[in-house]
Amino acid sequence: MNKKLTIILGPTAVGKTDYSINLAKQIGSPIISCDSRQIYKELKIGTAPPSEKELALVKHYFIFSHSITQHYTAGKFEIEALELLENLFNKHDHIVACGGSGLYIDALCRGIDPFPSPDLSLRKTLSHRLEKEGIESLRYELKKIDIDSYNTIDIANPQRIIRALEVTLQTGKKFSEWKTAEHGSYLPNKKRDFEIEKIGLYRDREKLYERINNRVDIMMTSGLLGEVKSLDSYRYVDGILKSDLLHIPALRTVGYRELFDYLDSKHSLEKAVELIKRNTRHYAKRQMTWWGRDKEIKWIKLD
Repeated sequence: MNKKLTIILGPTAVGKTDYSINLAKQIGSPIISCDSRQIYKELKIGTAPPSEKELALVKHYFIFSHSITQHYTAGKFEIEALELLENLFNKHDHIVACGGSGLYIDALCRGIDPFPSPDLSLRKTLSHRLEKEGIESLRYELKKIDIDSYNTIDIANPQRIIRALEVTLQTGKKFSEWKTAEHGSYLPNKKRDFEIEKIGLYRDREKLYERINNRVDIMMTSGLLGEVKSLDSYRYVDGILKSDLLHIPALRTVGYRELFDYLDSKHSLEKAVELIKRNTRHYAKRQMTWWGRDKEIKWIKLD
């Protein structure tokens, strides 16, 4: 293979943007973003995307390229990113990708098995049940029909519960049975016709958490609350407030859902900021857990 893709990955706030831009400038490459939230043009503060200055330094793809109103998946990202890579490799032998979304990176490297198209009618029914019966009722049903999914997915996340039920009820095949890869994910390990190098960045936990806390403070002073207020209308369907946000999953992103709760008077602004910091730290920990299984990653500690 004479074409190479280098992926810079790591937990949120570790320093992936700086590292990837420096590498891209060295080799004369654009950057493909593998971030499931920075892709949305409406989320310009809370997803910590590259700044305007950084975007001007190196051409970025999949930054602010889609709308939160579009149904977008890791499977679609796989298709679009591979088409983009095919074109870019006509001009470059070495391309840089960067991101913190483990599923998007795995989709690009290994592929995603095609799931059935969403059954919007069934999803609406399940969402209605969630509002009327609560999440515990849906958890109980999932436990009865697909115990493996119940034991492995995040059952605190209504979106995950509904998706597992939707696929199982729609196809008659358990959601857990869609897993095909040896490591227990929905990844078939498709072969790529280019070399893949994965570089993982990490820092001491205390330093990373300090960077996370500082980043949240900067987001707030940069206008995150105003951005969340500007998105408030998206929470309504036919004039009815949908606090679960299942119709627009992107708005459940850390930093947005806590401030929506503040706007709904569920807690103070100070408490919302505290929760954003805490939940971002938890997210960083989950990211590292996800990549802990991948033995192909070369880890580099940043000072």
